[in-house]
Amino acid sequence: MLSVCQVPLADGKSMQQTISILYNKLEQLGAVKQERFTVDCETYHATGNPTILLYVMHNSKTPLSCLLKSHFQNAKGLKVESCGSHYHYYYFLIKVVSRGISVEVMYCNCVVPGDCWNLMKEFMQSFLGPSITELPSVFATMPVGLYAPADCVDTMTQYLKLFSKVRKQQVLPGTTLCHMLHRQQV
Repeated sequence: MLSVCQVPLADGKSMQQTISILYNKLEQLGAVKQERFTVDCETYHATGNPTILLYVMHNSKTPLSCLLKSHFQNAKGLKVESCGSHYHYYYFLIKVVSRGISVEVMYCNCVVPGDCWNLMKEFMQSFLGPSITELPSVFATMPVGLYAPADCVDTMTQYLKLFSKVRKQQVLPGTTLCHMLHRQQV
């Protein structure tokens, strides 16, 4: 099971300071820092009908290929890209994401969201505090079943919701949404 959640800035701290605090907390727990990762979302609109949108998402940890036909064109300035460090702690994989400060946590030993949410919540609260309370909506609305990391749909749905929030918070006239702290080769 995997959860992606937005993290508020620490009191009086910048985004980079808050990310450093999260890294330090994870390392104090005993998590081992792994390689960096990137998640991005490009938005395309239908030629002649800009209200029809296509979101193309990439995750460096689960690279997939995609093709676009000529009836979609890139919506300029609507690319969101996040990157960060990947940690491993026993059966947990943790990614601290730079964009809009978020954390992705995956518990590798369970694929039934309802069976492991309390354990995941307790683990996440150990370094994020009590703000983590609810099962992600993508799992709350799905029929009882298995989480399948191979298809990535649940993960990308959570990132799409996060990126939509970030776009609304950070769109200013004349600015671009593409911001990278580190470019990773896939």
